[in-house]
Amino acid sequence: MSLTLDQLDNTARVIQAAPIGICVTDAEGRFEMVNPAYCALYGYRAEELLGQPFTLVVPEANRPLLANLHDRFIAGDSDQEATQEWEVKGRDGRPRNILAKAARIMGEDGKPKKVTFVVDITERKAMERRLEFLARHDELTGLLNRRAGLSLLDEEILRSRRYGTPLCVSTCDLDHFKRVNDAHGHAVGDTVLREAADLMKEALRQHDHVIRLGGEEFLVLLPGVDGKEAQRALGRLRQRLETTPLADVGLRLTLSAGVAELQGDEAADALMERADRALYAAKHEGRNRVKLAR
Repeated sequence: MSLTLDQLDNTARVIQAAPIGICVTDAEGRFEMVNPAYCALYGYRAEELLGQPFTLVVPEANRPLLANLHDRFIAGDSDQEATQEWEVKGRDGRPRNILAKAARIMGEDGKPKKVTFVVDITERKAMERRLEFLARHDELTGLLNRRAGLSLLDEEILRSRRYGTPLCVSTCDLDHFKRVNDAHGHAVGDTVLREAADLMKEALRQHDHVIRLGGEEFLVLLPGVDGKEAQRALGRLRQRLETTPLADVGLRLTLSAGVAELQGDEAADALMERADRALYAAKHEGRNRVKLAR
């Protein structure tokens, strides 16, 4: 069935007014038509795209793959592409995420063309990544959260036993942290926690792990070192914290820590319990010290 001129005009107006990006590429993959939403997504004017290869808006590393898919689609390997997510780039070079669906049509010259419908899902993907991050990380400090940290501890215990290497854990508290909130407010308290977390990551080895258990309590996993070495590492961290002013008010905090080395077939709960007992001993003896569990 052929369309009348009025119907063709209406179709063209609908395409131009559509809130999603629509483009038509010829058999060689060059743009024949782009609507305003498509141009807005990529940051180009229509005249800058028409006649150019569609790979202009594709990251260079993905161009061979997308060009190959286009050729196969034009050749008739399928009548309709599955809806797929892709990373593309705009004129400003920033990556964007799209949801694309394509259909093959025949032009008046009898040659196949490809119509692609594009929805910008950049914000949705950013939200998904954010939610995935928050599922495993503490929002305030960016450290692993309790759940992810304890799961990592189980992995480190298995690795320690598999390779016969030592493993230590340390539970740490920022001493008298409540006084910070009481004297300076929770905003300053949050800043102190963030900066203390950053300091802990900097002071420890790259393959050590710092986890926020909650409040001002942290868990440190130290693979590959024995109890004495772990105690010295936490001692250096304690000294670094004590001498580093935090937040704009220049607060200096101290840290109490308990260290325990994995023994035999000890479970994670028992290992953590020994580290906690050592921490309580450090607090009982006056705080600002690191105690090694027996």
